[in-house]
Amino acid sequence: MTAAAGQHTRADTDLATRASHHRGFWFAAVAFTVLMAFGTAPTPLWPLYAARDGFGTTTMTIAFTGMVAGAAVSFLTLGHLSDRFGRRRIIVPALVVGLVAAVVLIAWPTLPGLLTGRVLNGVGVGLMASTATTYLHDLYREAHPERRFSAVPATVATAANLGGLALGPLVAGSMAQWAPSPLVTTQAVFAAAMAVSLVLVLSSPETVDRQLQEKRPSRFALLPGARRVFAAAAAMGFVSFALLGFVSSLGATLIHDRLHIDSHLITGLTPFLMFASAALAQLAAGRLGLPRTLRTGAVVFPIGLTLTALSLYHPALWLLLIAVSVAGAGAGLLFKSGVTIGATVAEPASRAGVLSVYFVIGYIGMGVPSILFTIATQHIGLGSAVIGLASVLAIGAALSVALATSARQDIRH
Repeated sequence: MTAAAGQHTRADTDLATRASHHRGFWFAAVAFTVLMAFGTAPTPLWPLYAARDGFGTTTMTIAFTGMVAGAAVSFLTLGHLSDRFGRRRIIVPALVVGLVAAVVLIAWPTLPGLLTGRVLNGVGVGLMASTATTYLHDLYREAHPERRFSAVPATVATAANLGGLALGPLVAGSMAQWAPSPLVTTQAVFAAAMAVSLVLVLSSPETVDRQLQEKRPSRFALLPGARRVFAAAAAMGFVSFALLGFVSSLGATLIHDRLHIDSHLITGLTPFLMFASAALAQLAAGRLGLPRTLRTGAVVFPIGLTLTALSLYHPALWLLLIAVSVAGAGAGLLFKSGVTIGATVAEPASRAGVLSVYFVIGYIGMGVPSILFTIATQHIGLGSAVIGLASVLAIGAALSVALATSARQDIRH
């Protein structure tokens, strides 16, 4: 073989490898979107589950937090494993667990089956979220080595994460409105989508070579002096997810009780607008830079919370939709800032592990405040509970942004 022929063969191999990573990038994005959508799909279906199994608001909130608990445990105990074993080797089990969750929800139509399915759903989400975010960065870097600092992987990860969370309620609401047996049909549709995603991911390349690792990466390793700034980032994740969890778990009940609207499509539209606004705000903030994104989120978030509280005292669908859209945009900006800070202050070999801890704290925020809110409504009433929740979240957002700003300045100095 001549030298020219050898160079030609290597060039062809390199192009084929880059094309494989390019396809894998989009396959991973699809899988990420589908599994996140499956996590929020029950939002407009909660009244149907409550009618089927005969439970009230408190049990409904606990059922919702089943996914949160599963995700938090999964993030904490398994989310770091892709740094050691590989990205695809963790995403494949995440999709398998999601498929099992869908089958459980179909085959076990009781409250214990619902709780079990939701916990499994959370385990799949915990395996997927931080791993897929890192996998997208790896695949894009391999496919486009000349664009190592491109914003494309972060943008696509944002769209897949929050875009998936937005699509879930809209798809499920449409099923509940028009499809027969919506509790079964919705799970079947998502099971099929996850099966297709599984096939796509299995054909994608791995980006972590276990043979080249000199030592096992630490689960959670930050750069020196970065603990305070990571704590602030995690607080931003907590307060932003608290709003997302509140609307996801109790939004359908509030629409029914306050606005007297029974449309499943409308109950799906409300969280869709919230998550979609969060995703769009993150995408629009791509050119702002981190400091301006932090400041904007700190202003928009409390405005949205105020409008949400106002919509309960002056019930109107248009006001509620505007309120959750504005609040969702603010939450999206805070969430994006927190992820950016978390990834920046992590040791490179522990990035997935650090992001897993960030997501654990975020998902605790998605669950615990909703449970406390449900308990509070039994003692101080719905309106007062909403005002209290909005006040706590607004103050928490302001403090976390202030701490993040000062801590980042300390690191620079």
